[in-house]
Amino acid sequence: ILVANRGEIAIRVIRACRDLGLESVAIYSKVDREALHVRFATYAYPVGEATATDSYLNMDRVLQAAHATKADAIHPGYGFLSENSEFARRCEDEGLIFIGPTAKCMALVGDKARARQCAIDAGVPVVPGSPGPVESIEEARHFAGKLGYPIMLKAAAGGGGKGMRLVEDDAELDRSFETASSEALSAFGSGRIYVEKAIVAPRHVEIQILADLHGNQVHLGERECTLQRRHQKVLEEAPSPV
Repeated sequence: ILVANRGEIAIRVIRACRDLGLESVAIYSKVDREALHVRFATYAYPVGEATATDSYLNMDRVLQAAHATKADAIHPGYGFLSENSEFARRCEDEGLIFIGPTAKCMALVGDKARARQCAIDAGVPVVPGSPGPVESIEEARHFAGKLGYPIMLKAAAGGGGKGMRLVEDDAELDRSFETASSEALSAFGSGRIYVEKAIVAPRHVEIQILADLHGNQVHLGERECTLQRRHQKVLEEAPSPV
């Protein structure tokens, strides 16, 4: 298994490989050649310069490393290429097992507007909002009028709290829309924005589900994630006290 990551994340995966009796491949940039994850793995392969875009995010070099070391599968860890549906698709196309969601599934849930529509189609209740990304400020204003303020403007792509703005009234809409769209474009390469009714003082509780290709499914319990800063989680508590 090639671990397409570094540091503590890679060490966790490599340790699991050891426990399962599997050989592991670490990849590394020039500045990480002496890193612990490199020495901890069965094999190691260089993938480029110091910057992540020239190494850990470079799909061609990561895939080249997998083929050169005769890896059967790639574990992306988290961050870097772990949520990149194009990378998952390329792994599939090149005969490598991508340890994670399928490219189709990742493309679906990676787009919040599409994921929202998928939930609606499945009969899952969602927060009221626009049926998809809005094309203009005026269209956003139309849905704001239907939903009533406050509303949330949300980037359809990406995550991590970027491209999100709480809009309390109509006077804030123009500036908030431009800022959210610009931030989303810079962070994710897409400035598409959709509108949702803002839930005031919500509790953020998650239930994580793990499934495999053999039909096995388990839930990993619930976690309370309400404590956030700029829409990014600061603390997660499990089990949830709610």
